Amino acid sequence: MGQYIYGKNVVKQLLRDATAIQELFLAINDQEIISLAQKNHVKITRVDRRYLDKLLKTNNHQGVALIKEEYKMYTVDEILNDIQGHSGLIVVLDELCDPHNLGAILRTCDCVGVDGVIIKKNNAVGLTATVAKTSAGAIDTVKVASVTNLTKTIEYLKSKGYWIYGTGFDKAIDYRQSDYSENVVLVIGNEGKGISRLVKESCDYIIKLPMVGKISSLNASCATAVLLYEIYNKRFPL
Repeated sequence: MGQYIYGKNVVKQLLRDATAIQELFLAINDQEIISLAQKNHVKITRVDRRYLDKLLKTNNHQGVALIKEEYKMYTVDEILNDIQGHSGLIVVLDELCDPHNLGAILRTCDCVGVDGVIIKKNNAVGLTATVAKTSAGAIDTVKVASVTNLTKTIEYLKSKGYWIYGTGFDKAIDYRQSDYSENVVLVIGNEGKGISRLVKESCDYIIKLPMVGKISSLNASCATAVLLYEIYNKRFPL
């Protein structure tokens, strides 16, 4: 069974990359999309917008969608084994539920060169069409592993020489205090509950973003972007 992807930008990116596309559904006349599909010998099926609304269960498709092979999932060891010549950087998501957050996080991970993202198999969002659209193609460039037990996975990463940085406010240090030069795992919690107790207890450090306004927290994907760029800045200063 394939995976439906929709939206002009992500469809164009997949067509440019010729990424195992099975069929393209078009309700618009976009010559760039048509040319890319023809160049890569992708089957084009003409449909109307109501057909796409029903197929995708959303009207946010911009008149274009495709079906491709399911997204490849990696093992944690595959992610680790591909890290060569630099300190590793892995993002762990503890029961993140919003596909828009996951897509935005994957997009940032691609931008800063994160080596892999680890998500939970249960009680969390997976790799969906909405995630793909929000990620702007990063869903195909960032390695993602899905695990049953995050706590055991974190302990395994520790045994491989990783330092675990969780996010929160209780007994936390300012995120700017660390240099992040070592192998780093950044743990981001659920949008409402934050990091679960057992995962938090496995962290070596809890870091926080200072809040000086009336709002007490950032959106999960925004906070992740700030933290990842701080790590990037510390590792690659001007």
